[in-house]
Amino acid sequence: MEFRTPSIEEYERILEIWNEAGLPYKPEGRDTKENIATELNEQPEYWIGAFKDNKLVGIVFGTDDGRKGWINRLAVDMEYRSQGIGTELVRRLENVFKKKGFNIWAALIEPDNPEGMEFFEYLGFEDDEIRYYSKRESDKV
Repeated sequence: MEFRTPSIEEYERILEIWNEAGLPYKPEGRDTKENIATELNEQPEYWIGAFKDNKLVGIVFGTDDGRKGWINRLAVDMEYRSQGIGTELVRRLENVFKKKGFNIWAALIEPDNPEGMEFFEYLGFEDDEIRYYSKRESDKV
């Protein structure tokens, strides 16, 4: 297994993995190919892909708010689950956060994703029962 920043050429495969995992994404909004290309260019360390025989089989990306690291999306191809790939992707992103000086990491998980909640609890994350509110200029953001 190779772990590296994906290239924008893997954009369609990233969307396939997110879709298969049931993760919400907005390919006509914040997740356009152009926006993701910009993110890959500006902060490539926050995008980590798992590759098996040059095929993208898992992906995680993060951000930070200046105080903590955020795990935004984690997904592994169904065929490759339960092999430790998701755990390794999170560990590698946590190492990026550590190098940047962040001591707190958080993951936002949709309420209809109990599998995601269970996975992050397995990794030692705690449910703080914080509700997340947002205000958006459009439903594409």
